[in-house]
Amino acid sequence: MRIKKILSPEWGQEKIAISGWVRTKRGSKNVSFIALNDGSTINNIQIVAEGSVFSEELLKQITTGSCISVEGNLVPSKGSGQDKEVLAAKIVVLGIADVDEYPLQPKKHSLDFLREKAHLRFRTNTFSATFRLRHTLTFAVHKFFNDRGFFNIHTPIITSVDAEGAGEMFKVTNLDLENLPKNPAGKVEFSKDFFGTKTHLTVSGQLEAELGALALGKVYTFGPTFRAENSNTSRHLSEFWMIEPEVAFSDLEKNMDLAEEFLKYCIKYCMEKNADDLKFLNKRFSDEENSIKKENRLEMGLIERLEFVLENDFVRLTYTEAIDILRNSNHNKKKKFNYLIDGFGAELQSEHERYLVEKKFKKPVIITDYPKDIKAFYMRVNEDNKTVRAMDILFPTIGEIVGGSQREERLDKLEARIEEMGVCKNELWWYLETRKFGTCEHAGFGLGFERLMMFVTGMKNIRDVIPFPRTPQNAEF
Repeated sequence: MRIKKILSPEWGQEKIAISGWVRTKRGSKNVSFIALNDGSTINNIQIVAEGSVFSEELLKQITTGSCISVEGNLVPSKGSGQDKEVLAAKIVVLGIADVDEYPLQPKKHSLDFLREKAHLRFRTNTFSATFRLRHTLTFAVHKFFNDRGFFNIHTPIITSVDAEGAGEMFKVTNLDLENLPKNPAGKVEFSKDFFGTKTHLTVSGQLEAELGALALGKVYTFGPTFRAENSNTSRHLSEFWMIEPEVAFSDLEKNMDLAEEFLKYCIKYCMEKNADDLKFLNKRFSDEENSIKKENRLEMGLIERLEFVLENDFVRLTYTEAIDILRNSNHNKKKKFNYLIDGFGAELQSEHERYLVEKKFKKPVIITDYPKDIKAFYMRVNEDNKTVRAMDILFPTIGEIVGGSQREERLDKLEARIEEMGVCKNELWWYLETRKFGTCEHAGFGLGFERLMMFVTGMKNIRDVIPFPRTPQNAEF
C-alpha cells in the first residue's frame, strides 16, 4: 500500500504492509521510531519498532537511506506530529545504506550539492515535491488539450530546418569525425551522411505542428527541444520541454484567450492535486526569502503568486503602449533599469516585464504587436508593415512565460519575410506549400515547460525542475 493512501482520512484498515526508504531513525534500546517515505507524498509515516519484537542487529541495519518493508497495525499516534503510526510486527531490510557514505544525512543540503547527487536527490523533500508536481503538471497539460478536442502529435526531434532562425543547434551526424568526406570546395559532404543532408536536434516543433493544424484543426506538441547556446545561467538549459498548440481558424485574440485559460487551468489543477507539496514548497520559499536581504526580497509568497494568476484577468496592451509606459516611468527616468528604454524597437528585458506586472498593473500582462524586426519570420505582419501579430504573456517574478502569434498565412508576405530575414527558402518549401493549398487564418503559442515549473514550484534555478539537467559542460547522469 502507498503511504499517501494510508494517511488519508478515509483509510481505516488496521493491518497494513508498506515499503519505502528511511528518512530518519531515533529512539533507544527499548523502542525505535522510524520515519518512512515511499515517494507517494511529502509526508512520512512513523514506524514504531519495539526492542522486544526486533533484534538489536536488525535495528542497527536500519539507517537513513536504507530501504525496508514493514508489516504491522495502523494505530492512533501517541506522539505529536502525526495522527497515525504503524506498530511494526515484521520488518525486512531490503537494501542497506552505508551510514559512512550515504550523502543525504538528515540535515539541510544546498541545491548546488544536490545537483551533484542527481541520482539521489529525488529522495529529499524538496525534489520529491518538485517532481510529483512535474508529473501533475504534465498530466494537466494533456488533460486540458484532450478535453478541448486537440490532437497530440509527435513532431521530429531530428530536423534539417532551423525553426527559429537562431542558428544555435546541435548537429546530428554519423560521419567519421576523424575522416570527414569533403567536396571539391573543401566543405563537408553531407550528402554522404545518414540522412543525406545536414541535420540538427530541433529547437521547436511549431512548423510541423502548423501542418497538422491545417488538416486536423487543433493540435499540440509536448516534447523535448534543444538549444546549443553556451549559456550558464539559472534560466537556460540545453535540453528542455516545450508545449506548442496550433489552431486553425484562430486569430491573435483567440490565441490569447486559449493561453490564459491554459495557464490558469494548469495552476489550479496543481493546487487541487498537490496541496501538501505546494504547502511544503511555500514554506521553503518563505524561509529562503527571509534569508535574503530586505531590498532583494520578492513581494509575494509562492501560493500567493499562484492565486494572483488565478484571480486576475490578464491585462492586454500593445508593445507601443508598453514602451510608452516604461519610457515615462520613474524607474526609467531615475535610471533604475539596467537597460534604459529610449523608444520603439527596444527589446524588453526581464526587469521591464516584471515592472509592468508587479509595479504598474499588479496583474499578469499580455503584450501584443511587437516590431517585426525583433520577431520571427512566421508571424503575421500588421497593416502598418512595422509590427507583427505576436503576443507574450508576462508573469510575476519570472517575466515572459508564453510567446505566440497569429501565423502568416499569406504566401507573398511569408516569402518576403523569409527573404528579408535571410532564412533558407529551399529548406522550407513544404511549409510554404501549405500557403498555396487551402490556407486559412491560424495561430499558436509556445510554452517552455520548465519555465512554468519554476513558477509553480518557486524554484529559482531551472536545473532544479528537470530531473537530469543538460547544460554546457554537463551531461552527467
